[in-house]
Amino acid sequence: MQLSLLPLALALAFAAGTTHAQSTAPAEMPASAQSTSPADAHSTAPNDAQIASIVVTANQVDIDAGKLAASKAHSKEVKSFAKQMVRDHTSVNKAATALVKRLKVTPENNDTSKSLKKAGQDNIAPLKTLKGTAFDRAYVAHEVSYHQTVIDALDKTLLPSAQNADLKALLEKSRPTFIQHLDHAKQLETSLGKSGS
Repeated sequence: MQLSLLPLALALAFAAGTTHAQSTAPAEMPASAQSTSPADAHSTAPNDAQIASIVVTANQVDIDAGKLAASKAHSKEVKSFAKQMVRDHTSVNKAATALVKRLKVTPENNDTSKSLKKAGQDNIAPLKTLKGTAFDRAYVAHEVSYHQTVIDALDKTLLPSAQNADLKALLEKSRPTFIQHLDHAKQLETSLGKSGS
């Protein structure tokens, strides 16, 4: 079962603003969805308070998926990966929360963070109905797509838009972890495909 990342991609494209929306859209997204997204109507690049909210929300989406996978995964490797996702994304959220408190910035809930939250819920719903290796494969496929989308958003939107040096440093520091997650998820995806189990 392939989980749709279109809502997540649209939310992150919205964060990119008008000038970046089409460049951050996944290749499989229809041109009509790219050109008619809310970003084209009235958006600008996110400010630091909005980026903080996007970061916390994006991490929470993966924490929630990881918690579900830690309890439902069939494979020990997938369970271990899920626990790592919870641990690592919780750590990023703690760092982000500490930073905004230190800077006296209130994360600004925005259309992107709201869309991310909804997309996360929409992607978890079908996972809840799966069991065994079907769950493992769907969860890992989601993690591959999700981390690629997050890395693209970091590179094309969040890092270029971040004005505060400490916020930008946190994003830069987190990026290698997200790349490691993507690589690990791809390895798991290959392993699950080869094992046939």
